[in-house]
Amino acid sequence: MKLTRPLTDDILDSIGEGLFTVDKSFKINYFNAAAERITGLSRDEVLGRFCKHVFKSQLCFTNCPIAQVLEQNQGIYDRETRIPVKNDKSVPIRLNASVLRNDDGEPIGGVISFRDISEMELIRTKLSRQSKYQNLIGYSKAMREIFELIEEIADTDATVLIQGESGTGKEMVANAIQNINHRKNKPFIKVNCSVFSPQLLASELFGHVKGAFTGAIKDRPGRFEVADKGTLFLDEVAEMPLEMQLQLLRVLQEGTFERVGESVTRKVDVRVIAATNKNLKQAMAAGDFREDLFYRLNVIPISIPPLKERIEEIPHFVKYFIEKYNIVYKKNIVDIDDQALDLLLHYHWPGNVRELENAIEYAFARTKESTQIEACKLPPFVREGMECVETQHINPNGHDPELIRLLEKHRWNKSLVAKELGIGRSTLWRRLKRLKVA
Repeated sequence: MKLTRPLTDDILDSIGEGLFTVDKSFKINYFNAAAERITGLSRDEVLGRFCKHVFKSQLCFTNCPIAQVLEQNQGIYDRETRIPVKNDKSVPIRLNASVLRNDDGEPIGGVISFRDISEMELIRTKLSRQSKYQNLIGYSKAMREIFELIEEIADTDATVLIQGESGTGKEMVANAIQNINHRKNKPFIKVNCSVFSPQLLASELFGHVKGAFTGAIKDRPGRFEVADKGTLFLDEVAEMPLEMQLQLLRVLQEGTFERVGESVTRKVDVRVIAATNKNLKQAMAAGDFREDLFYRLNVIPISIPPLKERIEEIPHFVKYFIEKYNIVYKKNIVDIDDQALDLLLHYHWPGNVRELENAIEYAFARTKESTQIEACKLPPFVREGMECVETQHINPNGHDPELIRLLEKHRWNKSLVAKELGIGRSTLWRRLKRLKVA
C-alpha cells in the first residue's frame, strides 16, 4: 500500500531518532519531531536553510556526510560528532547518512538520521575515570578498588605497603598516592633498597659523618633528612638486611635516627611508602624479614594483581601503548590485528605490564608500512614458535594475487581463507576492503 504524505509524516515523527532531509543544494526540506526535540529548533526555523548553517558541527565544514554519500554513492553509519543546540550548549550525536533517490534512481538529495548519545558519553566518561587514574590504567574490579583506596587515604600519613610482582606498577601506585596527598608539594624521595650494600644503604637512608668509613670524606645527610616533612618511597624493601630493618623500625616508631658514625639523635617527620615483589609472610617464616617491621609497614596494604589475573585489561593497555608509541615514533598505527591480540591474550606475562609495553614497542619498531600491528611483528617469546611469512602490503591501486588465489581455491569461503592464512575474519575483511572486494 502506498503511504500518503501525512501518514508518512506521522510515522517519521513517531520515531525516537532525529531525521532530516536535504535537496541537492544542501537545503533542509524535512525536519522531524525528534530532530526538533534534540536540537531545540523548530521546523519553521530550519526549513529552507543550508544544513551546515543549522548544525555547525566540525563534520559540516571538514567532511560533510551528505557530500560524502553523494560523492561516494554509499551510506555512512555510526559517525560521531557534536552539534550546537539552544542556550549555547552542544550535544554529542551519532548519525547515519544516505542518498535520497527519485523513482528513476537518480540522486535528489540526502537523508540523515541521528540520535543524542549524551547518556552514552556520560557512561563512557565515568568508565574512563574508573579505568584511568593518576596515570594508572585498570578496568578490573581489583584495580578500581585500588583507585578508590588511594582516594580514601589521601589525607592520612599512615604507612603504606604495596605488594605485587615485578612490572605490575608498584612505583606508579606510590606516585598516585603522593600526587593527591597533603604532602604532594613536599619532597618525594625514592630509594631502591636492592642496589646498595648494607653499609651504603645505611648511609643512603640515614647519612654519615666525615670519617665514618673509607670514602666518607665529608658529612652527608641521608634520604630521611632530605625527605623531612615529605614522603620516602622504599622500593624492594624486602631486600633490606636485618640490621637495617631494625633501624627502619626505630624511625617508623619514634621518628628518630642517627647518622652512620655519629651518636647524635635526629628527628624527622617522614611518611613512608614501601614496596616489594616478594611474599613477606614467606620471608618472615624464613627469618629474612622482621615481623614487627612488617606490621609497622602494613598499616595500609595494597596488593596489585599480576596481569595474567586481569587479562580483560590487555586490549586497553594495548590501545594506550599504541597511542603512546605513535607519538614517540611519529607513526600512524591505529589497530592490532585479531591474531596478534589473541597471542597477547594467551601469553602468561611473567613481566606483567612492563613486559607487555616492551612487546608493543618491539612491534612498533618492526612495523614499517602497515597501519596495524600484525602477529609476526610481535616478539618471538610471544609468538611461541609460530611460523611467519612475509606479509604483503597492498597499496590502494595494487593487487594481492595470493589472496585472490586462495579465495578462488575456497570458492570465496572467507572462513576457510582466514583459517589457511592463520588470521582472523576481521583481518581478512580489512584486506579484502583494501582490494575493494569485501
